[in-house]
Amino acid sequence: MALNTLYRASTALAACCLVVIASLVVLQVLARLADGTMMLFGLEPFGLLVPSLAEIAGFLLVGASFLALAGTFRNADHIRVSILLQAVPSQFERLLNIWCVAIALALVAFFTWNAGALAYDSYKFNEVSFGIIPIPLVIPQMVMTLGLSVFSVALLDDLVLAVSGKAQSFEIVSKEDPIEGKE
Repeated sequence: MALNTLYRASTALAACCLVVIASLVVLQVLARLADGTMMLFGLEPFGLLVPSLAEIAGFLLVGASFLALAGTFRNADHIRVSILLQAVPSQFERLLNIWCVAIALALVAFFTWNAGALAYDSYKFNEVSFGIIPIPLVIPQMVMTLGLSVFSVALLDDLVLAVSGKAQSFEIVSKEDPIEGKE
């Protein structure tokens, strides 16, 4: 229950990143429309802009992508290639599933460790972005590390379920969520 709350919170943060991106882009478009209208009437444009918009949007997109990993995994929204699994006996299918989740966990744990090391280096050397607004690079890197950490927990959660003989998340997910609709 607590882990599912963690996965939902991470997914909600990913959605918030997308809302902020959309809001900033709309704000920039409205500012350009206001400037265009001012020029149309022969007035001096305001010159409004959202500084470092592309850079901020890129950082937020990284956040959205990594924070959504655990929630989409647990909701069975990741692409699974199951052709081989359909062709093998059910006992071997279970072992293949365990092997796949274990390999995925090892890879994601490796990525998590290295993302954390990268964030630590950025913090230690006080690295900032090159845009109009110098954003400390540790911020988007920590968000990426957080998303990978939550994804690692989700994979470990599924691995424990699979090893203990219980159904994994993709097998028991309810597809009645409002985004996907009912199947």
